[in-house]
Amino acid sequence: MSVDQATVRRIAHLARIAVTEAEVPHLQGEINAILSFVEQLSEVDVSGVEPMTSVTPMAMKKRQDAITDGGIAEQIVANAPEHEGTFFAVPKVVE
Repeated sequence: MSVDQATVRRIAHLARIAVTEAEVPHLQGEINAILSFVEQLSEVDVSGVEPMTSVTPMAMKKRQDAITDGGIAEQIVANAPEHEGTFFAVPKVVE
């Protein structure tokens, strides 16, 4: 894929980058070099390669998917100005 000067100007406009006419040919070469590198990456055979989350094999840490109150409700409301049991008491804001 090759990018022309009009496309470079459009990319600069969309990215909100001020580009002078003298810079357009240089940017065109840079963008074309980037796109050719990406095309080279698509030629690599990755069939049979598992997706990785890291370069070292590791398993994700998992926890039990259970709904709890955390067991510390009293500690949470202890610093509240007002509370009723384990609930925050707030002033009425809607009449």
